[in-house]
Order: sequence, then C-alpha cells, then structure tokens
Amino acid sequence: MSGRAAFVHDPALEAYGFGGDHPFNPIRVRMTIELCEDSGLLAGFPFVGPDPATDEDLATVHSLSYVRSVQKAGRGEGDPIELLGYGLGTQDNPIFPDVHRACAHVVGAVIGACRLVMNDEAEHALCVTGGLHHALRSKASGFCVYNDSAAAISRLKEEHPGIRIAYVDTDVHHGDGVQWMFYDDPDVLTISVHESGRYLFPGTGGVEEKGRGKGAGYSLNVPLEPFTEDDSFIECFEAVVPEALGAFRPDLILSQNGCDAHRLDPLAHLYATTRVFEHVPRRVHELAHELSGGRWVAVGGGGYDIWRVVPRAWTALWAILSHQGLPELLPEGWLRKWGERSPVGLPHRMRDDPGAFPSVKRGEEIAGRNRRTVERLREEVLPLIG
Repeated sequence: MSGRAAFVHDPALEAYGFGGDHPFNPIRVRMTIELCEDSGLLAGFPFVGPDPATDEDLATVHSLSYVRSVQKAGRGEGDPIELLGYGLGTQDNPIFPDVHRACAHVVGAVIGACRLVMNDEAEHALCVTGGLHHALRSKASGFCVYNDSAAAISRLKEEHPGIRIAYVDTDVHHGDGVQWMFYDDPDVLTISVHESGRYLFPGTGGVEEKGRGKGAGYSLNVPLEPFTEDDSFIECFEAVVPEALGAFRPDLILSQNGCDAHRLDPLAHLYATTRVFEHVPRRVHELAHELSGGRWVAVGGGGYDIWRVVPRAWTALWAILSHQGLPELLPEGWLRKWGERSPVGLPHRMRDDPGAFPSVKRGEEIAGRNRRTVERLREEVLPLIG
C-alpha cells in the first residue's frame, strides 16, 4: 500500500452515536461512505479494518478511573451522580449501550491510520469517524467520550521517540481537548481555526492560549467572528497555518476536518461554503508533501447538517487525499435513496453554487476584525515557534 491512500473504516465504527434526536448522528458517515462508493472514488481502495483501542491506548491520555467509568456506563452500571461528574449522562453526552466499545473502536481506527502512515504502509490515511476533539483527560465533553487524535499522537510519541506532530483543526468548535493534553509539549503543535469562544462552545481558544512552559508558542488559535465567510476564513488560514507548519517542520500532519463551519450547520454561526472544505485539505495535502514527506492523516469531526453538507465535504476530503478528481454531480442513485429519507431537499452538485448564498451585510467589518486577530497571533505567538 506504500505511496497510496488508505481509507480506514469498518461498519462497526458507525455504532458511535447517541440515538434519538441527538445532533451527532452516525448516518452522516454512512451517507459519506455511499457517496464515495457511488461516485467511483473507492474503486481500488479497499477499506482497512482497524482494531479497537486497548485500555493501555486510552490510558495514554485518559485516567484509568475515567475509562473504567465509561465501561460501567456502557454496561448500565455505575452511580449516576458519579458518572455525571465524568460528563456521562448529560444532554451532550447521553449514555448508550456499549459506549466504551463504540468509542474505543474509533480511537483504535485513528491510531491504526497513523501507524499505517508512519510505518510507510500508506502515504495518506483517512478515518472519517475520528475527530472527537473535545474529550478531556477525565471527562466526556461536546459529544466526545474518548479523544482519538490525542491518543494517536501519544502512541506515536511512544513508538517514534523525538517525532514532531502537527495537529491542524478547522472544526467550527475549538479543538480544546487536544490542545490541553499537549499544552506544555514542544513536539506537538496544535493549530485550531474556529468560531470565537465568546459566542460558541466550548468557550475557549483565544489567541492568549499559546502553550505553557516548554510548549509556549506551540498552541495556536485563530478565533473567527460569527458570520465569517469563505474569503476571510481562507485568508486567516493562509496567514497562519503554512508559516507555522514551515517553522515547526512536522514529521506528520494530523488534520481534523469538521465541516460545521458551513453556513447551513444548525449549531454554529460561521458562513463557509464547500469552497473552504476543499481549500483546507488541498493546502494541508500540499504542505504535507512539502514539509513532512507526504505523511498526512485526516479525521472527520463535527458537522450537523448531515444531509446537505457532511457527505459532500468529506467526499471532497477523500478525493483530495486519494489524488482523485471530484465529480461535479451527485450520483442519481444516491440522491434517490437518501432523498427519500431527507427532511430537506438535497443538492445535486458536489460544490455549492457561489451565488446560492448572499453575502452578509457586515462582511468587510467582520473580515477586518479577523485580520486584527491574526495580526495579534502573528506578533505574539508565531515568533515563539522554533
């Protein structure tokens, strides 16, 4: 498989979901898989099936007492009050049967994807079920029970002493869990481009969060104003990410590709279109080849317009990662199948029509505020990398 792209997936990974009307619905993964298949993008790319994470894998970033509590919760055991202290059984993170098994499988998939790339069995790897970036050391948070990216980074650091890993997160929500787990580590660069925590969960991710001790300068945050559109999002990304990665010189880039910055997403306030969700992975891909020998692992993340946005955004991600062209139209069979189930009309094109969404009235003012944020980051934090 060397020199090729790997799609790490197993239908069992689609068990991670909270049921009912919870916004985190694994049907978005099934729709993405089938859209890739029906578009001919998986021909010659058989799925690589992962093993679930072990307790030892999880304990690299989570406390063992927390892991045991998740296991109890999945069996219908444990004291409800104690579980609430671990963030389990809340509105965001309701308990579902076998929650430990489902989430440990996701963690194992991301660890497996990273090992494929680091062992030169694949050049790039994708695991769309990964990207659960809010989970903390001893607490579930923001639909995330275990932190797959953090566990993968920790395992790679053990297996490849001295490795430098860059984590690039463009989910609309701040990548807080990964940031805090490596906040004092100069061998892990975390970059998060997100809607400002002044307006959105988890309320963190300001420019002043720049790392601690030896890790000072290795946490970069780009908090964007609500209603930020494509041009400003891309301008801010380009003003920070290439220079930061160039200064850091990572051995591996791990990118989190939440697509909830789209203007149709019901849980946030940014105004991106599919243009952003092609630009970001394309540039990360280029930077991986320029800086890290092509070693790039991509995971999914947030995205709650599961019908119109997520399948198209992650199909574009796979096409870019696997060096394939993106079809202009969605397959008729896919549209028929999912159109019958969707509560909203499905788009027929992979890319948003540039004229489909009107510009916001204060677009230039918003872009100006974002520029000032980036200028501050470039003055106060970027010079610390080295």
